[in-house]
Amino acid sequence: MAKAPKPPKDKKPASGGGKSAVWLSGLACGALVAIAPGTAALAFGLLAPGLLAAKFDREAGRPVARAVLLCGLAGCVHPTIALWNMGQSFDTAMAILSDPATLGRAWAAAAAGWLMTQAIPLGVRAALEAGAIARTARLRLLRERIAEAWGLDDPPGTAG
Repeated sequence: MAKAPKPPKDKKPASGGGKSAVWLSGLACGALVAIAPGTAALAFGLLAPGLLAAKFDREAGRPVARAVLLCGLAGCVHPTIALWNMGQSFDTAMAILSDPATLGRAWAAAAAGWLMTQAIPLGVRAALEAGAIARTARLRLLRERIAEAWGLDDPPGTAG
C-alpha cells in the first residue's frame, strides 16, 4: 500500500520575527540611554510626534510614521549638533528642550511630514482627474469633428 504524502509543515508566523526586532530595538534604546542620556532625552522629546505616529499607524509599511519620523529627524539635526557642541549633558538637553522655538521647529517639521502624507494623495488624484476631464473634452471635440466630416447628424451616444 502506498503511503499518503505528508502535508507540508506550516511555516512559523511572520509575527515571530517582529518580537526579536522589538527586543533588539529596546536593547539599543537602553544602551543609548546608558551611554548618552542627554542625546536620548533630546531625541525622545523632539521625536515624540514621530513616536506617536509609529504607535498609531496600522497601515502596511507604516507610511505615515515613516514620513513623520523622517521629517522630524530633519528638524532634530541642529538641536543635536548644538547639544554635542555644548557637552552632551542631560542638563543641556533639558535646556534645549525647554526652548519653545526649538521644540516648535522640530514638531512643525514632523507635522509637515504628516501633512505631506495627507495632501500629496489628494493632489495626485486631482491632477489625474483633471487630466481625464481634459482628455474626455478633447475626445468629444474630435468625435464631433469626425461626425461633421462624415455627415452624421447625431453621433452615437449623444441623444438630444
